[in-house]
Amino acid sequence: MSALSKVEIQQKLKGMLGWSHAGKALHKRFTFKSFMAAVGFVNRVAEAAERAAHHPDITVNYNLVTLALSTHSEGGVTEKDFQLAKEIDGLAD
Repeated sequence: MSALSKVEIQQKLKGMLGWSHAGKALHKRFTFKSFMAAVGFVNRVAEAAERAAHHPDITVNYNLVTLALSTHSEGGVTEKDFQLAKEIDGLAD
């Protein structure tokens, strides 16, 4: 799966609320009511990422979770990142 061009990435981002592209990754910040809710979300993301064999960078700051998705082997964003991003959005609901 090859890395997408900046134009392709911007096109795909149009339908994805809150996601942005910076550097070689997709980024999104999620806000929860508490630390435990944030950690519960991270655990759900970890399970989905493990199933997909695609592991995001995750930062937790109390009730804020920031994710960065990139396909390191391809040196940028691929369709695989968009697939996981869509699954992650479903986990935050």
